[in-house]
Amino acid sequence: MRRARWIGSGLAVAALLAAGMFVLCRPGRLDEAAFAAAYGQPLPPLAGPVAVYHLGHSLVGRDMPAMLAQLAGHDHASQLGWGVSLREHQTGEVRGMAEENRSPAFRPVDEALASGDYPVVVLTEMVELKDAIRYHGSAEALAYWAKTARQANPAVRIYLYETWHRRDDPAGWLARLDADLPALWEGALLRRAMARPGVGVIHVIPGGQVMAAVERAAAAGEIPGLAGTDALFADEIHFNDLGAWLMANTHYAVIYGRSPVGLPVALRKADGTAATAVAPDMARALQEVVWRVVTSYPATGVSQAE
Repeated sequence: MRRARWIGSGLAVAALLAAGMFVLCRPGRLDEAAFAAAYGQPLPPLAGPVAVYHLGHSLVGRDMPAMLAQLAGHDHASQLGWGVSLREHQTGEVRGMAEENRSPAFRPVDEALASGDYPVVVLTEMVELKDAIRYHGSAEALAYWAKTARQANPAVRIYLYETWHRRDDPAGWLARLDADLPALWEGALLRRAMARPGVGVIHVIPGGQVMAAVERAAAAGEIPGLAGTDALFADEIHFNDLGAWLMANTHYAVIYGRSPVGLPVALRKADGTAATAVAPDMARALQEVVWRVVTSYPATGVSQAE
């Protein structure tokens, strides 16, 4: 009996020691100063079109990367799924894998990143982001993909596409967009991932921040023909053609470090059909909002001067 009690106590102590060692050895996160310093110098604008790889889900979609490719004149590839996390892409548990990747743009992520063929890699985490962080090891998965891409191509530019939650969120859509950027996207995701060896700097494509800025500009009457972001969405979270066009412009501005003002308003979807064209005066106002947001957020790597 005494021996059994000792063995049980020993196992308990061993478990506590193991837990303690895990806490001691678990990577931390960059402090605010180190995080800010990572974005102290803007990236030089790319000289010309480069191949881009997208990893994500329906807030990437097939149409937005196709529109971006038309704006930039570049080649692209992707792996998509239905609401999947970066961890699920890592484990291969990708819901909608067959359905979402019936496209010439599909290339399996492991093959694509190992090839080093893509100077730009855009990573997209699932939403609800709080669930991704809590249940899917979001920071670890982001670090894994960034490190994988950098091992094959040390010069690769890696981006995290900041997206958005449902527009009917009880906490308020704009309130969540404002609060989630520092608390979740930066604090729980980027600062933890970038603290790991071999990850390097991950820049940001601020999709959610552009959506918030458009909502506020439209409410102020600054965007001709647009009263609010309802016109950008097909439902409570997925964008329509106008929203896809806006996000394509946002990706262009960040990846190429150039103003999107004046880029085409009539583009094709991934299947070759015409997307709904944006009215020229509305387009210019939206592109100006994109450029203002992109150049005012250091984590994009884009300076105010083109």
